[in-house]
Amino acid sequence: MDTFETFPEQDEAKALLRSALAEGPAHAYLFHGPRGIGKRRAALAFAGELLGDPARVGRRAHPDLYLLEPLGGQIRIDPIRDLRRDLHMRPFEADRRVYIVLGADLMNEDAADALLKDLEEPPDYAVVVLVADDLGPLPPTILSRCQHVPFRRLSQRAVKAYLSSRGVEGERLDALARVAGGRLDRADRLVDAEAGQRRAALIDLARSVYTQADFDPAAASRRVTDLAQERAAEARAEAEAVEGGAETPREAEQRIRRAARGAERQEVLDALDVLSSWYRDLVVIAAGAEPAVLNSDRLRELAEDGRADRSPAAEKAAEAVRETWRSFEYQVQTGLALEGLFVRLRRELAAPSQATS
Repeated sequence: MDTFETFPEQDEAKALLRSALAEGPAHAYLFHGPRGIGKRRAALAFAGELLGDPARVGRRAHPDLYLLEPLGGQIRIDPIRDLRRDLHMRPFEADRRVYIVLGADLMNEDAADALLKDLEEPPDYAVVVLVADDLGPLPPTILSRCQHVPFRRLSQRAVKAYLSSRGVEGERLDALARVAGGRLDRADRLVDAEAGQRRAALIDLARSVYTQADFDPAAASRRVTDLAQERAAEARAEAEAVEGGAETPREAEQRIRRAARGAERQEVLDALDVLSSWYRDLVVIAAGAEPAVLNSDRLRELAEDGRADRSPAAEKAAEAVRETWRSFEYQVQTGLALEGLFVRLRRELAAPSQATS
C-alpha cells in the first residue's frame, strides 16, 4: 500500500511527498496548516520512508531520526544548538539523517536565526522537516529556504469517516464530527471517555457564567487549570510507558516533561475552543440557524440559553475567548489570563443583578 494512502484527504501534500520520495528529497521542508490534521503523522511517515524503516521511526527509535519538540510552549536557542551539532554527524545506518522540528512556529528569534545558518548550507545527507501550525511567526528567510507542504482543514465527511472507523455511530457521529472542527486530534479526544467528561465540564462552566448568581471567576480559572493538569498527568504517564531507545536518563526526563507541558498547554487551548464554540452557538441559535450549531449534542441547553437579547453579549464573549487564545502565543501566566477572561465573560454575559451580586 502507498505510504500515504491511509491519510485522509490532503491531496496536495501527499502528491508533493510522493514526488520527493520518487525523485529525491530537497534539503528542507515546511509542513504547515491548522493543528490536528495529520502534519506530525505525515512528517514521521515521510521520515520513515526516507530512512527505510517506518516501524522504528514510528517508535522514534531510529538512530538517524532527530526529533525536536517545544518545551514549555517555546523553542529556545539551546535545543537548536544541540540540533546543529548533531547535524554535522554522518548517518549511523541509513543513507541520510532526518531532522523533524515540531512546533517550528514556536521558535524564538534567536533559535530561528541559529537554525537559518544550517538551512542555508545543510550537509548533503540531511533532510530537515519543520512542522508549523502558523506561518506568521516564522521569518521570511526561513520560509524562503524550505519547500512548502501545505495541509488543509479536513472536511466534516473525512472526520465522520475517521470517527466511524473508531466505532462512533448515529447522532453521536454527526455531533462529534461537528465539534471536531476538521481536526483528527480533537476527534480522538472526543471519543475518549475522560476527554468527553472534560468537555462536558467546560460546557457547564461556560453556562455557569450567566446562570449562577454566585459565579466566581477565580474558581472558574482553577477549574480549567485543574483539568489541564489532569491531562498533563495522563500525558506524563503515557510518555513514561514509552521505550526511549538509547536515550539517557536526562533525555528521557526532558521528553517526558515536554509531553506533560505540551499536553497541559494544549488542554488549556482546547478548553478555550470549547468556551468559544459555546458562546458562538448561542449567537447561531438566536439567529435561528440551528443546522450551523457546533455543539449539536447539547441543543436542549442551547435552545434554553440562546435568547435574542443575549446574542450581542454572547458574540462579545466569544471574541473575548478568542483574544485570550491568541494571547497564549506569548508567555502569559495561565492562571491570571484565565481569571481575567472569566471576569470579562461575567461582565459581558451576566444580568445586571447577577453582575453586582
